[in-house]
Amino acid sequence: MREVVSLNSKWVFSKKATEVPKRMPLFWEKVNLPHCWNAKDGQDGGNDYHRGTCYYVKDIAKKDLPAAAQYYLEINGANSSADVYVNGEKLAHHDGGYSTWRVNITKALKEKNILAIAVDNSENDTVYPQMADFTFYGGLYRNVNLIAVANSHFELENYGGPGIKVTPVVEGTTAKVTIEAPVVNPGYDMELEYSITDAEGKEVAKSSGVPGIFKEELTIENVHLWHGRKNPYLYTATVKLLDGDLVMDQVSTRFGCRTFKIDPEEGFLLNGESYPLRGVSRHQDRWGFGNALLPEHHREDMDYICEMGATTIRLAHYQHDQYFYDLCDERGLVIWAEIPYISKHMPTGRENTISQIKELITQNYNHPSIVVWGLSNEITISGITVNLLENHHILNDLAHEMDPTRLTTMAVVSMCDMNEAYVQIPDTVSYNHYFGWYGGDTTMNGPWFDEFHKTHPDKPIGCSEYGCEALNWHTSDPKQGDYTEEYQAYYHEELIKQLFTRKYMWATHVWNMFDFGADGRNEGGENGQNHKGLMTFDRKYKKDAFYAYKAWLVDPADDPFVHICGKRYVDRVEDVTKVTVYSNLPSVELFANGESLGVKESAEHFFYFEVPNKGTTTLTAKAGNCTDESTINKVDKFNEKYRLKIEGAVLNWFDITAPEGYFSLNDKIGDIIANPEGEKLFGEIMKQFMGGNGEKKKVMGFELTPAMMKMMGGFTVLRAMNMAGSANINVTKEQLLALNEQLNKIKK
Repeated sequence: MREVVSLNSKWVFSKKATEVPKRMPLFWEKVNLPHCWNAKDGQDGGNDYHRGTCYYVKDIAKKDLPAAAQYYLEINGANSSADVYVNGEKLAHHDGGYSTWRVNITKALKEKNILAIAVDNSENDTVYPQMADFTFYGGLYRNVNLIAVANSHFELENYGGPGIKVTPVVEGTTAKVTIEAPVVNPGYDMELEYSITDAEGKEVAKSSGVPGIFKEELTIENVHLWHGRKNPYLYTATVKLLDGDLVMDQVSTRFGCRTFKIDPEEGFLLNGESYPLRGVSRHQDRWGFGNALLPEHHREDMDYICEMGATTIRLAHYQHDQYFYDLCDERGLVIWAEIPYISKHMPTGRENTISQIKELITQNYNHPSIVVWGLSNEITISGITVNLLENHHILNDLAHEMDPTRLTTMAVVSMCDMNEAYVQIPDTVSYNHYFGWYGGDTTMNGPWFDEFHKTHPDKPIGCSEYGCEALNWHTSDPKQGDYTEEYQAYYHEELIKQLFTRKYMWATHVWNMFDFGADGRNEGGENGQNHKGLMTFDRKYKKDAFYAYKAWLVDPADDPFVHICGKRYVDRVEDVTKVTVYSNLPSVELFANGESLGVKESAEHFFYFEVPNKGTTTLTAKAGNCTDESTINKVDKFNEKYRLKIEGAVLNWFDITAPEGYFSLNDKIGDIIANPEGEKLFGEIMKQFMGGNGEKKKVMGFELTPAMMKMMGGFTVLRAMNMAGSANINVTKEQLLALNEQLNKIKK
């Protein structure tokens, strides 16, 4: 029988080493896995986190290993390329930082051994991702195991897969379940024993395989369907390799029986029933940990996602930990799984996209939670080429060949024309739209999707990203781009009303469930993070927008609640202040120091009250049997701790002269360039941004093309200039004031 031994403990690590050591280093840093070397510098801004080759070394005595004929090293995540050495001999190289891979190390093992893994996250032009709005953390950041097996064993070298493939087909009340489990070095007299047990462990189907044929069909009568969060029922398939009565090897996997359909008019249907996919995207990193998450971190993430009522998760922008996919199966979340083919198409990276999608599908085929394979994300930012189109056709065809049971999709960048041939390649498509944050306004979202639906009535359309950033800044007059919690709440209220009421949208995914590391970012007052999360990076605080989703998505019979927004916005200047309350119950009553301000009803779950602001006021919201409290204070002057002041900025918005009726640095780029004089002035600015030597500048890792500048039309000039530091463009206070003086002369 196979034995799996954890190799997570007692490694030594070096950033400075330049070669594989011949003996155990005495003075390297001692570490245990999972480990990430960018857990701090990948989250603090500056786009200067360590990228290069680092070394992990561990000694292994063969006497400490289980007796076996074959030994496989299993690496579940090494970002982004890695080489394996045993006793100085290079045994394998792997490209792709988010998948499982294995190496047969049997022949290289001696009585005493030095295992070394060189992990490299440096920039190159062959391994994805290379350009994206998140940190490419380096490290052995998932488990490393040793798998000991007999000479005859189930397959271990098929793209890191589990060695068992289960395909259930539901036919009425019956499920026909095909189980495939190829064997390496099968003995002539060996047999396979197949079985299926239900969630209670009771055997519901069993069969013996014919020697040499590693595929069998079993039948489940009165099948219990996997039905998302309502009923995530799982079966277990097991295959044993028998030599007489001796079990030589065994593999098992959980699976679910379900049908689904993505209809361009009706949206997502699960087991023949409408099942709206409304949820979030998730990055796997954490504050202080980088990508080196522990099981309790994954469980906590899942608990929060379920608490807000999500029915779907887009696992962006790469393959996530198998443990998290297991949680998705168990908790009934419907999943979009994708590869990191993102932002920058590299003609030299085609083979890596192919190998990564092969690994993604092979390793995750058995998860009933997954319904679509994602081919790419915002890959047309720098334009569409013949090579890019070919790459997508190859991936799309390969996904269908490897898995005819699921559909393909991709996330399209906002400025990509809906009529591009590229948009028609996958079975379904979603767009990343930020109207109301990066450009345009919130009212543009719903009508854009209506136009797509009208133009392409046979193409299922969804929204793969939407969101805006919020930190601990506050205002009673929220405006686009102010980074306040109040604007984020307003934005999501508007988007919920627009997106959730359009039945034809096959899925919607908030960007993002949690704030995440993006070391190239320099905005919002806290560098190194993308703050679009509904929760903070450390998972300690649920922003108000979190509760807006909970109000819409959670059945009050399961978890009734009421939430007063603005708890961190205590000191307020105005005599009468607006207070927003969210609840999944039909009505809310608000009390100020015990005095009722009335009962509000809302089918949209958002309740707005005008509250007299005198002295200190204790607010109490009541909905059904639920209550929530907060406090506000009347102050004479605005509390400056609530106002965004960008650290290191040469100017903040309140330092700028803005004459009535004339432009200033506080105006949006889109509004300025709509004016002929403003357009002329900005043409000169663009030349500076694009570089005079033909070299394109980058902001947060993205090339600053004219299309990107158009997307940034919703930014104020000052906001754009404050972000310019990530493109190594340093703008002085004098330059900004001079530009502001020019803008002050242009009439709106």
